[in-house]
Amino acid sequence: MGQTPIRVGDKVPNFKLQASNGKDVQLADYAGKKLVVYFYPKDMTPGCTAESCDFRDFNGEFAAHNAEVVGISPDDLASHEQFVGMHSLPFLLLSDTDHAVSELFGVWKLRSRDGAEFMGIERSTFLIDERGALAREWRSVDVDGHVKEVLEAVKSV
Repeated sequence: MGQTPIRVGDKVPNFKLQASNGKDVQLADYAGKKLVVYFYPKDMTPGCTAESCDFRDFNGEFAAHNAEVVGISPDDLASHEQFVGMHSLPFLLLSDTDHAVSELFGVWKLRSRDGAEFMGIERSTFLIDERGALAREWRSVDVDGHVKEVLEAVKSV
């Protein structure tokens, strides 16, 4: 902790994480494409399922605008594989178990639920342009209508 999160306009460092397909995936793999990175708290929870299914349902439109989608959470690969299978997600989920990438983007935060405080992911989405720079960010996301808003941004970048 303590590092300054990347900001809009910054070149995003080339991070690497294990993906739900069992392979290591790095940002450089998406060079020349727009990349939508959505951080979500936990596989198979209601809000995260709704958000992931919205990205699934609009995946073809993102692809039509030279954009790929990846989801990142602290869940392990077994959990991601189950989540992908249950909801037929057509994109990769990346496992950030040590939350290093979540910290890079400034989304690993002190949260609270039912009076208990804990460290966790603040639901957030980032759009990285074809050159690897952060083009847009959405922090503390409300799931309703969010994916359509991200798609509109992808069309305009």
